[in-house]
Amino acid sequence: MDEQPLAELRAWQRKMQQKPTLLGRVTRRVQQRLNALLPEKVHAALTAAIKQMVRGVLFGSTHTTRRPEITASLAEREASVRSTLRYYRNTAAAEGAVTGAGGFLLGLADFPLLLGLKLKFLFDVAALYGHDVHDYTERLFVLHIFQLAFSSQHTRNQVYQRVATWDAYRHTLPTDVQEFDWRAFQQEYRDYIDLAKMAQLVPVIGAAVGAVANYRLLEQLGNTAMNCYRLRRLTAEEPNTLPA
Repeated sequence: MDEQPLAELRAWQRKMQQKPTLLGRVTRRVQQRLNALLPEKVHAALTAAIKQMVRGVLFGSTHTTRRPEITASLAEREASVRSTLRYYRNTAAAEGAVTGAGGFLLGLADFPLLLGLKLKFLFDVAALYGHDVHDYTERLFVLHIFQLAFSSQHTRNQVYQRVATWDAYRHTLPTDVQEFDWRAFQQEYRDYIDLAKMAQLVPVIGAAVGAVANYRLLEQLGNTAMNCYRLRRLTAEEPNTLPA
């Protein structure tokens, strides 16, 4: 692996393994208390909605994703990934501006639209790095990338260890996607983006907030995805290399 991607990967690895800050721990406790106040029926409804939404994208996108890139060099793959990221990032920003300008109801509609864009982007990135998302474990890897990008530091520490040892961890995965922890997935994601997205529902400023928030969320997802696949490549090329 070239020096610049390797340096970026090492910096990202250190970030993923940082201990939660005091502010992060306090925020997590507040969010946990707020979640505890919600009726169980609300949690169940949110979990079911996100589960079906994500499942629809995960299993529907396998029919529209490009074929895995087999022969390209890492530099060529990453140039294509950056180009793809620009397209999705601009699309997400435009979508956020439109829904943010449309008031409360359209602001709520942004949630499933943005989620679909993010997952479709990850499918395209997987193919550009040479991975076939028709493989069930590759689709779960996509969900792990998603969790790393949009979770608290506490959860990132746990998910990073799975990603860093993916070739071994994938053999311990449940054979049925129904066994995936959907409740934890939706709750972490919802908690993470709440502060960034709630202002999108406010009249007048909603359009600007929606555009900026969506742009930054896609940028963060792209950076996380690139480093996850760099890490898999590094461990495949150097099996005895321990994660930094």
